[in-house]
Amino acid sequence: MKFLAYPITAVYFLFFGLTLCVFHPIQWFCLTFFGYDAHKRSVSILNWFLMRCLNILGARFTFRNSHQIPSDRPLIIVTNHQSMYDIPPIIWYMRKHHPKFVSKKELGKGLPSVSFNLRHGGSALIDRKDGVQALAEIAKLGKYIETHNRSAVIFPEGTRSRDGSPKKFKPMGLKTLMKNAPSALLVPISINNSWKLLRYGKFPMGLGCHLTFDVHEPIPNKGNPDELIEQMEYIITNGIRI
Repeated sequence: MKFLAYPITAVYFLFFGLTLCVFHPIQWFCLTFFGYDAHKRSVSILNWFLMRCLNILGARFTFRNSHQIPSDRPLIIVTNHQSMYDIPPIIWYMRKHHPKFVSKKELGKGLPSVSFNLRHGGSALIDRKDGVQALAEIAKLGKYIETHNRSAVIFPEGTRSRDGSPKKFKPMGLKTLMKNAPSALLVPISINNSWKLLRYGKFPMGLGCHLTFDVHEPIPNKGNPDELIEQMEYIITNGIRI
């Protein structure tokens, strides 16, 4: 299987790179001439195509959400983190909620399409070595989603798990979002098998992975924030299958 992964991964990266390069000017055009809504739609479509690129590797996606999540109030989407490939399905399947991300600042430059969207789409770019800057950006994102009824996606583990095992939550960023978006619903999601795409490292990529996303019952942002974070960590962790 690993032997086959080399040529298939090369084909995947060709289509992945082309997709990012094609959608970069599309995003710029949509934002410059038609504004936020057109740009947001272009980003959603971009991520649908990124998922189709992953199909080249035999990847499949299951996004389970049995809850009626309102689109007229802000959301804080809280999830475990296994790879960068967690992101396209969240953007696509949660697109009506306008997901924005808490992302490391390094991703804000140098990547076609991805960097443009992070800089211009409303996400928070944080310096993980500067806690004051990071919390200020996260607070700004919280106020933004509170005002515009959009959603913020945060990975409280802080970094991805290389083998799928959940890491302990780092609560400060999440707590800052909760404080600055008091009317938000908290939406826990458990992600499984995304890490298997990187089981061999960045090249070759893993084949035939079935990525699953389980949306748990939303929780009102009311009460003791530490207890709410502990509750979400328990729910998310119990939905992870190693």
